[in-house]
Amino acid sequence: MKKILMILFATLVGLGFMATTASADVGKGQKIVLKKLKKACAKSGIEDGGILAKKHTQAEWKAANDAGKLNEAIKTLCPEAKELKEKYMTHVFDFLHNYASDSGNVPS
Repeated sequence: MKKILMILFATLVGLGFMATTASADVGKGQKIVLKKLKKACAKSGIEDGGILAKKHTQAEWKAANDAGKLNEAIKTLCPEAKELKEKYMTHVFDFLHNYASDSGNVPS
């Protein structure tokens, strides 16, 4: 019985670690925004990702993300930006949501 409980506990801890690594990362989102969008957004007067994030509130970024139109919302602000790959979107959303105009956060 003790062995079964130990195996069950180890499995639960392992699953907990896997769930944590699957979540989005603000820092990774910032790097993606800087690498993929900086030049295209600079032509629109948006010099960095923090300014891009402040163009909408957290609710507006969330609504765009939930509707699957986050790329379109970014394209509206930065018309010359290329569409971001789907694998980047969770990280980019997390960054934009975290540093939105009503968040009170400032990216470093």
